[in-house]
Amino acid sequence: MADSLNDLINRLQVLRGDQLERVEAFVHALLEPPDSTSSKEGFATEPFAHRFGDALRLHHLFSHEPFTKDKFEHAMVAALNQTGHRAELARRGNPGHDLTVDTERWSLKTQADASIKRDSLHISKFMELGRGRWEAEADLAGLHDQMFHHMESYDRIFSLRCFCAPLMDAFVRYEYELVEIPKDLLLRAKDGVLRLVTTSRQTPKPGYCTVMTDKKLLLFHLYFDGGTERKLQIKDLSKNFCLVHATWRLIVK
Repeated sequence: MADSLNDLINRLQVLRGDQLERVEAFVHALLEPPDSTSSKEGFATEPFAHRFGDALRLHHLFSHEPFTKDKFEHAMVAALNQTGHRAELARRGNPGHDLTVDTERWSLKTQADASIKRDSLHISKFMELGRGRWEAEADLAGLHDQMFHHMESYDRIFSLRCFCAPLMDAFVRYEYELVEIPKDLLLRAKDGVLRLVTTSRQTPKPGYCTVMTDKKLLLFHLYFDGGTERKLQIKDLSKNFCLVHATWRLIVK
């Protein structure tokens, strides 16, 4: 360690003044990591939370934008590999999983919209629905089946959610949570009730699949978005049925 530190000091001495200022800011960010929690279940150990938290802190050193999906993917791979797992990104453009972690295929999502809710999740683009026939309520069954075929290509689903709030003196508070959405929970959509929104002016008309518990409480909605992108959304997914693996809270200027 001493040799590495001496080598680092020698390298710093040849940097420009403005570069040293950036290094100082970098070190300051690492000295003030986010407040974090971890479930300590599976991969979500305290070391994992610390390493992922470092990535969040360094990101917000240079940006006020929440973590994007690609940053989420790369930070997960780095933190998992640093904590004893074997993680790698899927090939670019892969329509199914985003990461392979040990022997599992993981799908990653992000949520940071202004209307984000504490107690429920919204996945604005769970998958693309493609062309296909989409004219009547009976056609929703085919779109419905596309979801289950898509889900065969991964084993676990995670969402990194960001809550952002401006504070006084130009400070901003960011709260992140890493939530796992049980795959078995989404597969309950097989018993959901399909409905076409016949009053909509969209072409094709959007549709819903409403999924309830045995006690007739709402689990979530599938929303077949008939807009130009033709995609499947998941709405009003209760966080009570999901697992929060880790959280991070940081304040930056």
